[in-house]
Amino acid sequence: MSNTLESLRSDLSQSPVSRERFANYKFYSTAVRDDVIEVPKDDIVAVLRFFKETGRFDILMDLCGAHYPERPKPFEVVYHLFSTRTFQRLRLKVQLSEGEAVDTATSVWRSANWFEREAWDMFGIKFAGHPNLIRLLTHHEFQGHPLRKDYDADRQQHCSSALPLHFDPSYSHLLPDAKGHNLVPLNIGPSHPSTHGTLRVMAELDGETIARANVELGFLHRCFEKMAETHPYNQVIPYTDRLNYCSAPMNNVGYCKTVERLLGVEIPQKAQAMRIILAELSRIIDHFVCIGANCVDLGALTAFFQLFTYREQVYNLFEKLCGARLTVSLTRIGGMAQDAPPGWFDDVLETCKRIRQGIDDVEGLITNNKIWIQRTQNVGAISAEDAIQWGYTGPLLRATGVGLDLRKAQPYYMYDQLDFDVPVGSTGDCYDRYLVRVAEMRQSLKIVEQVCKNVPEGDFTIRDKGIVLPEKKDVYGNIEGLMNHFMLVIKGLRPPVGDIYDATEAANGELGFYLVSDGSGRPHRLRVRPPCFAIYQSFPEQITGGLLSDVISILGSMNLIAGELDR
Repeated sequence: MSNTLESLRSDLSQSPVSRERFANYKFYSTAVRDDVIEVPKDDIVAVLRFFKETGRFDILMDLCGAHYPERPKPFEVVYHLFSTRTFQRLRLKVQLSEGEAVDTATSVWRSANWFEREAWDMFGIKFAGHPNLIRLLTHHEFQGHPLRKDYDADRQQHCSSALPLHFDPSYSHLLPDAKGHNLVPLNIGPSHPSTHGTLRVMAELDGETIARANVELGFLHRCFEKMAETHPYNQVIPYTDRLNYCSAPMNNVGYCKTVERLLGVEIPQKAQAMRIILAELSRIIDHFVCIGANCVDLGALTAFFQLFTYREQVYNLFEKLCGARLTVSLTRIGGMAQDAPPGWFDDVLETCKRIRQGIDDVEGLITNNKIWIQRTQNVGAISAEDAIQWGYTGPLLRATGVGLDLRKAQPYYMYDQLDFDVPVGSTGDCYDRYLVRVAEMRQSLKIVEQVCKNVPEGDFTIRDKGIVLPEKKDVYGNIEGLMNHFMLVIKGLRPPVGDIYDATEAANGELGFYLVSDGSGRPHRLRVRPPCFAIYQSFPEQITGGLLSDVISILGSMNLIAGELDR
């Protein structure tokens, strides 16, 4: 048991929880040194509140379900806590029987709302006292819960009817609010340019002011987590590309890093350098998409064209490296799929020079532009406390003044050896979010240039025959290589039994993977913690009380990528 877990056990023993039930708590550290506490369902909310109120953990980073049909209590609710002060993590688990309910955590963390709805939708886990426990990602006619083990992965269910509009049709086009004012209903999306085809915002207007709002998602849901359970570990990598497809290599890196940590392997220095370069270039182009799309939604078409020109130059680098542009699938468990071609790192340095000039040009176009300032300053402002309550991470959290960045807080690969800063804002509004992203792009360029100028020698992958496929020349040239390839493809990669949560600093914030291995060649459970899922929960509150025009500004500043949001 770790020192942290010993300390938590001591603190909990002095808390108001039942002494009789406290004896049934299980405290342990996993093989990969993750701290875990198994808590009875009747105590979980009290424990969560205790940790939050004592300041031990201030963010509910994720909440998910898992299904173990062979157990007497087959369902498990898993809570991932994080401290922005100490950077410590804790995993809490609650086991439930079929039909049992656990109390909702929404009274402690507002971010629990959608996480619990998703767990109900996917597993049928009930959360007593939840304010709106209805389906979130599947449609209203859907029967069953797709992430249960007894639900066939190829069982499709099509929706044949449409629900009435969110608003009561008996009021015709006018609805009274709580004060008796007439409100005009308005549906924004999903077929609307600024919602980019996959989001529906339901608003009620009092003139030009949003009086009430709600959102609907799931239009792009493809159940990534179910597909991961039906494929060998290496074949999951192409699916991760399609999470946040605007920065696909970052998803590859996050997933492979999780599996590698469970395996207990460290990839070569050269592979680490290549992953850092790919990740930081991906961060830059992801911010290009966010800023450029927000600009074009607000009418700044020139900045959009300018940013996307440089985005294409980064895609040219990806294509030169592996032949693909948008979804590269270049990372492998154990390293990289192949080495960089001759001169590639020099090409990266030349592209960085052009991108830096491009960022300067875009800043000249919009940073001091009066229209841009009027549309973004003091719009969508959120305090650091509220952002943490909602589970914000990444640029949106840093725009509130909280300098949390996993590359600094929990350094991985060679980030602790690199010189870069973490930009922060102060107001948390749309303008500060823009400024933070611009500053982050400059820092990413700084990181890429440092790594490209000092690329370590050595191999681009480990050479463990139980993890990495042999080179093609060995497969075709000798029987040992052929058999090694055959056995690894047939049997698959087999991590040890256990579970792990690992995270990286993606473009939108913390990208986490919770992986459960049963020792077979496929994940028993692979949960992805998408950064913008927690962030988007706050959107109805962010736009309520503001102007209709602010809806577009705030939506664009959140950088919602539907493949990541819906999965």
